[in-house]
Amino acid sequence: MKTLSRRAARERILKLLFQRDFRAVSWAELLAEQPTDDPYVLEVLQGLESKCAEIDKLIAEKAEGWRLERLHSVDRNILRLAIYELCYREDVPPEVVIDEAVELAKKYSGEHSPAFINGILDRIWKERVHRS
Repeated sequence: MKTLSRRAARERILKLLFQRDFRAVSWAELLAEQPTDDPYVLEVLQGLESKCAEIDKLIAEKAEGWRLERLHSVDRNILRLAIYELCYREDVPPEVVIDEAVELAKKYSGEHSPAFINGILDRIWKERVHRS
């Protein structure tokens, strides 16, 4: 079993999510085509599969002025990954989740995406802290 660094795992997850969006294939088909045995990648993909509708609803609520389907696919999938980690993974500090999402946006998306993603994730994190 090959274990990736968390940063490499996030990049792998993002690429798989992007392909899933772009090609409209099922999770099972995607993993059959591009198998992975990294436990973190598998856990997050399984979690995203079960929580994607809730996460998409949250993105739609927080991306003021943007419909989910109008968001750039890379940004939408960075947000999906980061929101999953923020809301459902207690083993990753929120600051790390947000920083990693911003870094992914810098690497794979447009010049305005890092600030956009940071703003949405920061709002979600602050709301979660205030509810606790």
